[in-house]
Amino acid sequence: MVELSEFYDCYWAARDDNVDQSRLDLIVALVREGERVLQVDSGPGMLAQRLQAKGAIVTATDLSLIAVERARQKGIDAQQVVLDDELLPFPDDAFEVVISNSAIEHLFFYHKALVECVRVLRPGGRLVLLLPNIGHWRFRLWLLAGRFPYIKDSPTDVTHLRFFTLYEGRRLCEKLGLKVRRTDGSAGLWTKGLYPPFLRRPIARRIYARAARIWPSLFARDFILLCEKLSSSPRPAMMARTGASSTDKLS
Repeated sequence: MVELSEFYDCYWAARDDNVDQSRLDLIVALVREGERVLQVDSGPGMLAQRLQAKGAIVTATDLSLIAVERARQKGIDAQQVVLDDELLPFPDDAFEVVISNSAIEHLFFYHKALVECVRVLRPGGRLVLLLPNIGHWRFRLWLLAGRFPYIKDSPTDVTHLRFFTLYEGRRLCEKLGLKVRRTDGSAGLWTKGLYPPFLRRPIARRIYARAARIWPSLFARDFILLCEKLSSSPRPAMMARTGASSTDKLS
């Protein structure tokens, strides 16, 4: 049986650094110069590199050693952490911003990973959580027709083990003691098989990208939750240390 870390070693060995820059733009705008930022499951560090160029103090983790090595080559302080099996190797309240950019849908124990993200976030700090949107209008129509197609690079990409709507993402963050301050959305119009071709025309693209930001639960390929940690919370830290079974308490 191939472990996830081995799978993603092969995954990143076969992929370059090309990524949806418009999606990264939305996240970079949420981080300020000088802030201590942790990005979990960062891949080869494309977002982390942009955050560091903006003046943030960036630390990154990933389950793939190949991804970690590529991030280090970009000058990122990166280390291998398999969040399904391990706790984050940082003290409580260590970071002002924690970013999970299209990451936890790839994990078995995503609750445990988010508990750890909250633990290392200081009170008043911000969690930026981006997730693929299974509530996208195209999937709603497909489900009404009795279909559930697996489409590469879409919310049903075969690497995704979990599926989320904006509503469920909100509930998940609130149960972790976070206050959702803002929502946003990325259209992801580059995703083949998800959109009709006419939406890639310049005028239609601009209109649709705007709609995805205003109504992310319906139009966005990926939604973004900007959350604030209201106070120091020993409960999530305690739950993380009880292991994977603790995730049931958050469901």
